[in-house]
Amino acid sequence: MRSVGVLLVLLACGPALAQGVPAARAAELVRIVRQDCGSCHGMRLTGGLGPALTREALADKPPSALAATIFHGRPGTPMPGWRGLLSEADAIWIAERLASGFPEERGATP
Repeated sequence: MRSVGVLLVLLACGPALAQGVPAARAAELVRIVRQDCGSCHGMRLTGGLGPALTREALADKPPSALAATIFHGRPGTPMPGWRGLLSEADAIWIAERLASGFPEERGATP
């Protein structure tokens, strides 16, 4: 059953391999964003302690700037840098997905 859930996540992630992130890693990144980032930015990424990370909220922000924020954080704010857990390619992948509408985590078991 777990493999079906992973497959659904991979389908939701789109052509991850073409963008430098293997499909299995893309599934992990979706979970990280939905769970870890969601703890501050809202489980639906619509805002909380941190600002909304929806496509609409990020429309005027270039993915390169978003990736830099993800990777390095924002000094003087609660936004940590994630470079200890993410590669630069991971941060770019996340930023590009956020800019286009982040995929849902599918097939997760409670």
